[in-house]
Amino acid sequence: MKTIGLIGGTGWVSSAEYYRLINEMTNKRLGGLNFAYCVLYSLNYGDLDLCNRENDIAGVKWLLREAAVRLKSAKVDGLALCANTTHLAFDEIQELTGLPMVHIADATGNEILKRGFRKVGLLGTKQTMEMDFYQTRLKAMGIDCVVPDLPDRNYIHDVIMNELLKSEFKNESRQRFIDIMQDLLGKGAEGVILGCTEIPLLVKQEDTEIPLFDTLHIHTSAIVDFILERTK
Repeated sequence: MKTIGLIGGTGWVSSAEYYRLINEMTNKRLGGLNFAYCVLYSLNYGDLDLCNRENDIAGVKWLLREAAVRLKSAKVDGLALCANTTHLAFDEIQELTGLPMVHIADATGNEILKRGFRKVGLLGTKQTMEMDFYQTRLKAMGIDCVVPDLPDRNYIHDVIMNELLKSEFKNESRQRFIDIMQDLLGKGAEGVILGCTEIPLLVKQEDTEIPLFDTLHIHTSAIVDFILERTK
């Protein structure tokens, strides 16, 4: 079994779910009292938030690179970023550390293609919805994304920052998210990516008939595939 290094705290709510799901999935596959070898480095989201408020993407990337270097010193066999937005630093971290990494958009894209979809809605932080690091990755797989209009993007980002990252899940926010997703279907989306790993804790598949792609579960499953893959 490989040891995975998890860059978490982005935010802590979903990072705790990463730890739980990775261990539960590993145990389900191996049985007995077998669980995952993993090292979690949890960032202080306040530092990331300060950079984001100043539009300091370089500062965000520096914090993530520093976390990756510390995990490499712990002798992990691979890395995973426990958030969609932090994948804006994926290429730089992989080049810096030389370690294999499990990309959340690649895993999500594979699930979308399995469903036979080619156009999906994308919800997430403003960075994930508006920057190109995520959509370009999916575009290379033949998948087009549609995002909400600006007022809805602002609303989604605000809920993530001020509710979900604090483990607050409100019924009115859930319903508004579902309404926004319904609007995306009207723009041609065949399903919707829950492109922030806190969103699946707010909106679950049983809450709507809209096909959802839960990046938290998709990514953790891909991570378990990696750690249980036989070393050549």
